Amino acid sequence: MELEMESMASSIGVSIPVLRFLLCFAATIPVSFFWRIVPGPMPKHLYAALSGAFLSYLSFGFSSNLHFLIPMALGYSSMILCRRYCGVVTFFVGFGYLIGCHVYYMSGDAWKEGGIDATGALMVLVLKVISCSINYNDGLLKEEGLRDTQKKNRLIRLPNIVEYIGYCLCCGSHFAGPVYEMKDYLEWTENKGIWKESSPSPYFATLRAIVQAGICMGLYLYLVPHYPLSRFGELIYQEWGFVKRLSYQYMSGFTARWKYYFIWSLSEASVVISGLGFSGWSKSLPSKPQWLRAKNVDVLGVELAMSAAELPVHWNIQVSTWLRYYVYDRIVQKGQKPGFFQLLATQTISAVWHGLYPGYIIFFVQSALMIAGSKVIYRWQQVLTEKNSLLKNVLKLTNMAYTLLVLNYSCIGFMVLSLNETIASYGSVYYIGTAVPIFFILLGHIIKPAKAVRAKTQKEQ
Repeated sequence: MELEMESMASSIGVSIPVLRFLLCFAATIPVSFFWRIVPGPMPKHLYAALSGAFLSYLSFGFSSNLHFLIPMALGYSSMILCRRYCGVVTFFVGFGYLIGCHVYYMSGDAWKEGGIDATGALMVLVLKVISCSINYNDGLLKEEGLRDTQKKNRLIRLPNIVEYIGYCLCCGSHFAGPVYEMKDYLEWTENKGIWKESSPSPYFATLRAIVQAGICMGLYLYLVPHYPLSRFGELIYQEWGFVKRLSYQYMSGFTARWKYYFIWSLSEASVVISGLGFSGWSKSLPSKPQWLRAKNVDVLGVELAMSAAELPVHWNIQVSTWLRYYVYDRIVQKGQKPGFFQLLATQTISAVWHGLYPGYIIFFVQSALMIAGSKVIYRWQQVLTEKNSLLKNVLKLTNMAYTLLVLNYSCIGFMVLSLNETIASYGSVYYIGTAVPIFFILLGHIIKPAKAVRAKTQKEQ
């Protein structure tokens, strides 16, 4: 068996632990399918918990399940012992434990070298544990003054321990997400809410996700030998001119994304086939089933983004949604509009969630700059009328080119991780991806949209 695993792993260019993870990850699809035929809510919760724990054991070993139990136990204890503060307590304790695991396992280095460990799954689990505690905390608050998402997701009663473990480990969905809400999980299991009526057939959407996963993996395996990260440290890279270095950075980022597209497409198939991915019916006629709860990436949306501000809507969608609901929205003071501080704080939390590597921190600070600069260009677009359609189209193309440039420059830090390699790769193209966003941000303070100027003039009169 071990020889067969070794042969299979070498044929696709991965290690045996990675192959074991991929096999268990693919197994979440049939495991999620069989969830549908388990009778009754309590057996379904037990099935979700046991199947998730078993797949984790096969993939990572016994110790991984112990790692998962610690934030789960701390989160549940905080909901029992201090409901009024359980959200804040779980947030800091959960992130603290996750950071400790990142540092202990040096998980970023393992992933960079093609390895695997349980910290990736732990990252998803921690977000689920935190959101559950915060929503139980919100159950104490009056509806007046709550945001719509708080009203929708808040928990009035404490989930029992079997419901809680089933939610955390459901059919291995904690391997790579997507993140979903406890209330949705309970309604799905108990056939309430949008699942009250018979759910639509998931099979076509599942097949589409599997086909997409296959295409993404094929492209990744084809491209990765041509654009290895090791090239950044080789003499030949230093000998290239500016344009070739910049194009290599673009292709390196482009290549790396297909790995994530593959993983998220497989997880989408798993959540769709279980039925949990169903999010309602479209408003178009005839109405079609939507599976947005399972969707974690829109491939074309990322690659053809017209603005950097669109990227969180298309990339790692459910985590971006989580960051908006539980970080970005909650640090905005009532009556105030969110600004660059809220954006930077949210991106910093995202960086820490990934790990404490300098490359992550720099990438997410870069992301805040990238989005802020893109918003300046977008504001200029918005004030132009149809009479200025040519200039408007030029700005649209500028924003798209800006997004492609800065995204693929910035993501090198996310991939190489170390401070020296990140600075060296950025410096090799004269920090163009940092200078351009700062240029647009500063220019936005000088060239303000005409609409805002008119509004100010009217106010003075």
